[in-house]
Amino acid sequence: KIAESCEQAGKSASCQGCPNQTLCASGATKAPDPAIAEIAEKLSTVKHKILVLSGKGGVGKSTFSAHLAHALASDSTKEVALLDVDICGPSIPRIMGIEGEQVHQSGSGWSPVYVDDNLAVMSIGLLLSSPDDAVIWRGPKKNGMIKQFLRDVDWGDLDYLVVDTPPGTSDEHLSIVQYLSSTHVDGAIIITTPQEVSLQDVRKEIRFCKKVKLPIIGVVENMSGFVCPKCKNTSQIFPPTTGGAEQMCADLNLPLLGKVPLDPRIARSCDEGKSFLSEVPDSPAAEVYRRIVQSIQDYCSNHVTEQQSTT
Repeated sequence: KIAESCEQAGKSASCQGCPNQTLCASGATKAPDPAIAEIAEKLSTVKHKILVLSGKGGVGKSTFSAHLAHALASDSTKEVALLDVDICGPSIPRIMGIEGEQVHQSGSGWSPVYVDDNLAVMSIGLLLSSPDDAVIWRGPKKNGMIKQFLRDVDWGDLDYLVVDTPPGTSDEHLSIVQYLSSTHVDGAIIITTPQEVSLQDVRKEIRFCKKVKLPIIGVVENMSGFVCPKCKNTSQIFPPTTGGAEQMCADLNLPLLGKVPLDPRIARSCDEGKSFLSEVPDSPAAEVYRRIVQSIQDYCSNHVTEQQSTT
């Protein structure tokens, strides 16, 4: 499907008036980007690659990506990396507590910033002079940055590479899928909140995954109810008027990995650059996170077994 889309790049009616029309049309007949093979070689030592997607902004995608990375890295025998490809809104440095850290160049490429001995992070936010700097780039430049992240970063031997993506189904998503097309990608985790306005965009993301043949590991419903710490009553801050993620998953035959309750301490931990799972390990939300992460690990293990049995 991606190849078909590339053949029509710059030629369809919807391309009229786009400032990149000529560039896309001229590149439609070129040979495949040699960087795809280079990236496949670079990432050949990465066992599992997981994309975190959401059609809607503000649903907690970066928060989930960060805590997934923290949870996977809690096993000291595993090497984990978190790649932030949200070029215009990089929030991972703040969430991971590494704002102000610098990326260094070595003979083998860019060196990612390490949160722990076995947890590395790369984000354009680490390349900016200030967290308030705006990245005002068109698609081709953003795509080039993603290519550099995958090809030029010294990732080393990894058990898991978690890729945090921006909301939508546009340039960055097509680029990451295309550049990883020659590697083994375990699949995508779709993040949503319970209300229909979020689910509507998430359905588009699911359709995107199916069009580009990206496996879907499952769906996570964030901000799923709030339990008052005093009266213990549950309030639906974002009411699931159409049944929430549970009904959507039943309709689309997708696994629901879990429902993470709304907990103000999650946002506070992110602002402070700390792991909520370590700060409040006994909270209901932390317990849900652990179950979700275990399901993801089981999926990745089974996925590898299935691949080996077919080769």
